[in-house]
Amino acid sequence: MEISDLLSPERVVANLKVTSKKQALQELAKKIAPLIGQDDRKIFDQLLERERLGTTGVGDGVAIPHAKLPTLPRLYGFFARLERPVNFEAIDERPVDLIFLLLAPESAGADHLKALARISRLFRDRKMCDKLRGSDTPEALYALLSEQTASRAA
Repeated sequence: MEISDLLSPERVVANLKVTSKKQALQELAKKIAPLIGQDDRKIFDQLLERERLGTTGVGDGVAIPHAKLPTLPRLYGFFARLERPVNFEAIDERPVDLIFLLLAPESAGADHLKALARISRLFRDRKMCDKLRGSDTPEALYALLSEQTASRAA
């Protein structure tokens, strides 16, 4: 499972303007819903339900919100760099400015876990996070994320 399997250029946003965790999840749901043919309210509700189980703010300014939806045909990713960090109730109590949203079909099982592990590995790389924070366009962000995949294959 590679990041490029989950992400496409139109599912990357730079400088997302939000002021809270809830607003971030709401905006992400609104942006991805038409791109994957899903209802934004259902996505948002599932993301909130998952957050109630425990924060997806994994630390170092990164969050990986994720949810399963019964009507999805496959896994989908969406990446956003926030204009300003927001409180995401992260495990290290630091605000979040990099968010990788993962949506999976209910039947995804192991594929969902593999994707989460791959995303987590990517964001543990401090140099990668610094590069993402220094990029101002969706094209540059996508290039960095997909370049990571290409460099691992080489």
